[in-house]
Amino acid sequence: MGSSAFAWRPTLAAQLHPAAPHHLPPFITAPNETDAMMVLAAVIIIGAVLGFGLLFLRLHTLPERMAHKAHKLQFEIVAVLGLLALFTHIHLFWVAGLLLALIEIPDVWNPLRRMAGALDKIAGIPPERDEDEPPSVEKGGGDPPPAATASPATTSQPAAAARTGQPEAPAHG
Repeated sequence: MGSSAFAWRPTLAAQLHPAAPHHLPPFITAPNETDAMMVLAAVIIIGAVLGFGLLFLRLHTLPERMAHKAHKLQFEIVAVLGLLALFTHIHLFWVAGLLLALIEIPDVWNPLRRMAGALDKIAGIPPERDEDEPPSVEKGGGDPPPAATASPATTSQPAAAARTGQPEAPAHG
């Protein structure tokens, strides 16, 4: 064999059939060597699958992102419809979520609450306090504001004249 450590490996030229062309294209590799085109094709396929998956998920979350950006009241319903469409593969859920994200549902509860509060006020019924609302002075909660008392020694002459409506006397010096 020869002095080379790889002398036992047959070369590509030694394995060619006598009828085969002697000039082979570059994508044909010798035995036990890395196939560069196969590696490139694998990288491209993996990248395409990941890119397609990201595009699919981005498109799938479109209604949810639209409802979140517009601060819609029905955001949670749109999100649930998106999850249902993702896990059940029923596209009608996604279309319903998209339609809910696009339309503006009118707020009917706040005018009704205001009307009920006005009727309670007319009837003399004290309004109910929400748990989320901080206590206010009118409702009896919290500390009353400090009284604005000023001693005569600490008030200035122009401020006292302004309160009484009298003109200020000129200072002599």
